[in-house]
Amino acid sequence: MQIIGYYDKENNIYDTLSTDGIGLEPIYLDDSEKSLSILRHSCAHLLAQAITKLYPDAKFFVGPVVNEGFYYDFKTSSKIKEEDLAIIEEKMKELAKNGDEMIKHTMSYEQACEKFKNDELKQAVLSRLSGEISTYTQGDFTDLCKGPHIPHTKLLKHFKLTKLAGAYLGADENNEMLIRIYGIAFASKEALKQYLTMLEEAKKRDHRKLGNDLKLFTFDEKIGGGLPIWLKNGARVRAKLEQKLYKAHRIRFYEPVRGPELLKSDVWKISGHYDNYKENMYFTKIDEQEYGIKPMNCVGHVFCYKSESRSYKDLPIKFFEYGMVHRHEKSGVLHGLFRVREFTQDDSHIFCRIDQTEQQVSEILEFAYKLMSSFNFNWELEISTRPSKSIGSDEVWDSATKALKNALDKQGIKYGIDEGGGAFYGPKIDIKITDAIGRKWQCGTIQVDFNLPARFELEYTDENNEKQQPVMLHRAILGSFERFLGILLEHTAGELPFFIAPIQVMLIPVSSNHLDYALNIQKELMQINIDADINDKNDSLGKRIRNAEMQKIPFIVVIGDNEINNNTLAIRDRQNKEQYNLTIKEFINKMQEKLNEVVF
Repeated sequence: MQIIGYYDKENNIYDTLSTDGIGLEPIYLDDSEKSLSILRHSCAHLLAQAITKLYPDAKFFVGPVVNEGFYYDFKTSSKIKEEDLAIIEEKMKELAKNGDEMIKHTMSYEQACEKFKNDELKQAVLSRLSGEISTYTQGDFTDLCKGPHIPHTKLLKHFKLTKLAGAYLGADENNEMLIRIYGIAFASKEALKQYLTMLEEAKKRDHRKLGNDLKLFTFDEKIGGGLPIWLKNGARVRAKLEQKLYKAHRIRFYEPVRGPELLKSDVWKISGHYDNYKENMYFTKIDEQEYGIKPMNCVGHVFCYKSESRSYKDLPIKFFEYGMVHRHEKSGVLHGLFRVREFTQDDSHIFCRIDQTEQQVSEILEFAYKLMSSFNFNWELEISTRPSKSIGSDEVWDSATKALKNALDKQGIKYGIDEGGGAFYGPKIDIKITDAIGRKWQCGTIQVDFNLPARFELEYTDENNEKQQPVMLHRAILGSFERFLGILLEHTAGELPFFIAPIQVMLIPVSSNHLDYALNIQKELMQINIDADINDKNDSLGKRIRNAEMQKIPFIVVIGDNEINNNTLAIRDRQNKEQYNLTIKEFINKMQEKLNEVVF
């Protein structure tokens, strides 16, 4: 199998074939993560080369590898439409066959500025760089790039351009809008085919369409972008999930608390958010005092802890809150429930002794596993280490990272490492779930934090009557209700689990003569926390049944003369694809059992 590059594990960097490769891990042309990163980045350059052939005045900004494959941002005087992607793709295939070598050149910063002096987009890229600059050239196309790339373009065979979008220069909505083309590439034809099949299935499962069809939520620009409006069905789903989670927290001895949504900027300065997260926050002034709307719940929980003296016998103390937070997201990144400006976290903060840390992390992992398994999600874990923008000493970070690794190692749980992916105040375990069509999603997180307890001077009295500093664990399992429910909708294609379905039973009286009977059944079901609606519209019976099926309602109950005379119900069971009759008592018992099937 062909080697396309090398990986320096110690320094977490890739290198090209220009090195001798001694002591480095070879990267082969296959569908592994490292190989695909090189392959897709090279394909982005092939995309840019094809664009220069078709649109000679094109200028390019950046073309990185992303979770969705790769993209390139550029501008041209020509108007590019969705149907032009096929033309660009054909030009890419034509150029790839030339087998042009992808050659690296290096130059000083000053030389690079001179070389690209007439290209304002490249000047924008250079403004972010310093020191030695590298470029890559294939054929007559050259671009700024640190690489690495594949040896030659003939290796690019299995790729597809997937969508056309707009993107602000540098993700700043005050800058000009550029054209962005996304693409995907694989080493094998089979992998590309599987991915394209998954994309088609993903379109059918788009949570934005399902949310509209099932009347769960909506958005309206008159209110503002990224601000979901929860309709009655969506609010039912959320309430049921919250109620189920409330019990799950309480039996694990978490205490409910609630912090304010507006806090003085002084505390955000103490926490470090003001210096490290300010661009993502909203601020206002009250009586000449600056306040910040919370982007996270941790500071409120810190003050819950500080509200009284604490002893070592009190620890661990576990607070939880369904905390609404606001974050300043750019317009271009808003996407249904996946990226919003207002959302609610299933947030918890655990204050414990340092010797309790591993046990608490283990208990959180058990909770998370049980919860994700209830929704039929597989999961994998990743430890994210110190980012370049962070607070605290190396010693504190090393201690916190070791605590997370030990908790996973002792349970024999495999995990990956995301170098530099931690929060600014501490390392974390990221919980990544895989949905029904193979996509991976970042959801929950567990973060060990020694920094906030130190900054806010948190303390407890130990067994020797001396003051000690607790460890603070930040924990969210779903991540946010909005994002999780969007993922769940796509995972289930709208067939939500019975215990959180917005309408669990639809009662359909054949005529007005059967309405009173249906109302009595509805009241009995509501008594056991089953949401039952009645459809007694003037539509035909068949149409009303079809409408209920389109709403993906788990149980449809038809009520006519026969049911009233025999004190029974005619049931259509969606999950089992069966029709049968039960007495009212039998049906009530069945619904109760269905509710109790899932325990977190």
